[in-house]
Formats: sequence, C-alpha cells, structure tokens
Amino acid sequence: MLIDPTQATLLVIDVQEKLIAVVSDSAGTLARIRWLLAVTTELELPTVISEQYPKGLGHTVGSLLEAAPAAEVVEKLCFSCVVANCLPASLLVREQVIVCGMETHVCVLQTVLGLLGLDKQVFVVEDACDSRSVLNKTAGLQRMRDAGAKVVTREMVVFELMGSSSHAKFRHISKTFLVGEQP
Repeated sequence: MLIDPTQATLLVIDVQEKLIAVVSDSAGTLARIRWLLAVTTELELPTVISEQYPKGLGHTVGSLLEAAPAAEVVEKLCFSCVVANCLPASLLVREQVIVCGMETHVCVLQTVLGLLGLDKQVFVVEDACDSRSVLNKTAGLQRMRDAGAKVVTREMVVFELMGSSSHAKFRHISKTFLVGEQP
C-alpha cells in the first residue's frame, strides 16, 4: 500500500523542549523532523502535533512550529494520543496516518497501536523517530512493524505523496529538499 495524499495526515508526537535534549540523536532527529515538516507543508499535507504534559515538559520546539505554521497542536497527559482522545476529527476521518516523533518505544508506540486499533493505515517514519537509547528505538519500531504498521523513511513519504515526477511541486521539492546532503 502506498501513502495517498488525499487520505493521509502527518502526526508529530512530543518533540518538546525538555525531551529533545535527552534522546539518542537530538540534533539529527530535530533536523530530520523539521525537514519532513517543511516538505509536507509545501505539499499541503494536514499536520497535527501532540505535546505530552507541556506544563512540565515545555512546548514543541519552536523551529518545528515555524516549519508547519498551520499545524494543529494538541495536548495530552496519556502516553497514547488515542487513549488521550486528543486527536482532531480532521485526522480521524482520514484512513492513513504518518507518524514520527518521540519517544519511539513509549508515546509513538502506544499511539501507533491505538491507531491500528482504529483500523488506520499507519506509516512510521523511522528516520524521524527517536528514544533515549537506540535499543528502545529499535524495539519500538519492531513492535510497531509486528503489529502491522509500515515502517518508512522520510524520502519514501515525500515520493509517495507526490506520486510522480509530473506532480506540480516535484521540481521545486527536488531542488529545495532532495539535493546535497540531507539531515
């Protein structure tokens, strides 16, 4: 199954001020998520950003909000966005959810399992997820894969959203985001 831009939403989970500093590759993860947000914003993909207990953990890193100014931000206390019942109807009416964020083995995992339980097609962006340890990230990704989520990369997402080199924004996306060294 391919990602369908008319049926997909991007969900960025808990990339917050106090959490980003403790993951295994904080600078790289932040750069890759920002890249993904910038590209999907160009492609006009609906985006939702969750925040886990923002009073204690701070809000979403500012550069991510700048990359996706139209994103809807939701707050939660439960680890799973599904259990927290914080996902907007605009996300829930679509069949596919592209997920990235942190921590892979906690909030990302629990949200993905919940989305699968709602019969959503879930695509987890491996290179835009992180945990405090590589072991936990790897275990979380494997568990999601075993449960039926599709594990993908950022470039897979972008090329599937465009579908063809005849896409109206293909040339711009290629020249802006796909040349030179990527984060």
